[in-house]
Amino acid sequence: MVSRLSSLAPQRFATLAVCALGLLASAISWFWLGTGLAAGLLFALLVAVGIHDVVQTRHAILRNYPVIGHLRFLFEYVRPEVRQYFIESDSEAAPFSRAQRSLVYQRAKGEPDNRPFGTQLDVGQRGYEWINHSMMPTHLASSDFRVTIGEERPQPYEASIFNLSAMSFGSLSANAIMALNKGAKLGHFAHDTGEGSISSYHRVHGGDLIWEIGSGYFGCRDEQGRFCPERFAANARDPQVKMIEIKLSQGAKPGHGGILPAPKVTLEIAAARGVAPWVDCISPSAHSAFSTPVGMMEFIVKLRELSGGKPVGFKLCIGHPWEWFGLVKAMLATGVTPDFIVVDGAEGGTGAAPLEFSDHVGAPLQEGLLLVHNTLVGTGLRSRIKIGCAGKVITAFDIVRMMALGGDWCNAGRGFMMALGCIQAQTCHTGMCPTGVTTQDPLRERALVVPDKAERVFNFHRSTLIALKDLVQAAGLEHPRGITAHHIVRRISDTEVRLLSNLVMQVEPGSLLSGKLENQHNVFKLYWPLAKAERFGV
Repeated sequence: MVSRLSSLAPQRFATLAVCALGLLASAISWFWLGTGLAAGLLFALLVAVGIHDVVQTRHAILRNYPVIGHLRFLFEYVRPEVRQYFIESDSEAAPFSRAQRSLVYQRAKGEPDNRPFGTQLDVGQRGYEWINHSMMPTHLASSDFRVTIGEERPQPYEASIFNLSAMSFGSLSANAIMALNKGAKLGHFAHDTGEGSISSYHRVHGGDLIWEIGSGYFGCRDEQGRFCPERFAANARDPQVKMIEIKLSQGAKPGHGGILPAPKVTLEIAAARGVAPWVDCISPSAHSAFSTPVGMMEFIVKLRELSGGKPVGFKLCIGHPWEWFGLVKAMLATGVTPDFIVVDGAEGGTGAAPLEFSDHVGAPLQEGLLLVHNTLVGTGLRSRIKIGCAGKVITAFDIVRMMALGGDWCNAGRGFMMALGCIQAQTCHTGMCPTGVTTQDPLRERALVVPDKAERVFNFHRSTLIALKDLVQAAGLEHPRGITAHHIVRRISDTEVRLLSNLVMQVEPGSLLSGKLENQHNVFKLYWPLAKAERFGV
């Protein structure tokens, strides 16, 4: 317990120490001076602590919950000792364990993230994975790993391999958007706007933007909710916008669409989305600008031209395989390819969703990413299309694993929310976020101090890539792009381990073009012949 308290940040330790000494002083005062004066001293102490909490800018919890917020920090440091003997380990919470959250907090604050006494994971458990290291490690000069997207376009983009997932203004507070974008500016990585379009808060600090276009065409719609080329071009040609992403589906609730209730459609949100304020804002479950795979390829060409030659791609969570295959067949038929595809895993998603969708709709990231990567390899298109991916990416090993499965870069949403101060209270959809991240309540939002949290976003990104560099060096590689499924090992039983390359689906380059599917995985045997470029259904 003493060691835990000694590891407290100095400001927090000082505040808790003042509280403890104050209580002790009050007890002594009560004994010598009587209850009246003791109560007065205690009240004065609590007022002083409360003023300190409201004025300080380091902890959002204390700004929103002065005085009583200290109980959270006290329990945070007492709880591990209780749990260690009576309740649970650091790895048993969901959706993110305390160990994962602590790692984000440490890296965001610039604190040491080393751990003593060895791993807390059960290395003999089925499913445990590791990366093989080399006896000849490399030495890399920089951890600023980049991938070029849209190399053939007039305005290609050199993206970081670790970027911000799509999170809209409206889902996140204005201060959260500004802190994320400033952090992206400091770290030279991309900030996906989410389908809520580009708000004034995205523009304050000038960080690179990936503009996501959803089925509601927010920011580029006409009065009837249809796609408007003129409004799209006005936003897309802004130098701050680096890429355009068509959202077909998201991991949180693929195939669902959504409604932002009228009371939440404030004047600012309405202005960003191009809709009427105080009226239900509807995101349809499907696009109206196209209805076939070929039509979608034509839409990509149109957006590319209207944006002045910027990279255009799309995001999806894999559902019916034949619909994905239909898109690929449309690419082959038209000669049009997206510059990138972002695969969203069903385990991802910062937005609230019905339980059944969160738990049982859409392909998890591993299966979705493998299918997309292998289909593009099998059709000879992989070299022309970059693949991003998102789904519970927190650590450098998470990035390594996704690169091994075929990704070119990773996006993270909840990890960066934690860097902002999110404590996984899971009240995002209620407007009652205790840290000011996912609320439109001005009083709650003010707890999130933009300069401080932007620095934490930058620190989390930088520290994660430094950790990634260490893993790449240990594997004897020059860049994360060199990581393959041959580098990752998975335990499949008490007595057997296998390379990931022997466990996951793989296809030979161009093999799907021959039409001979006898040696292919069942998903290709069954569904590739059913797919049509002219329609999404079978």
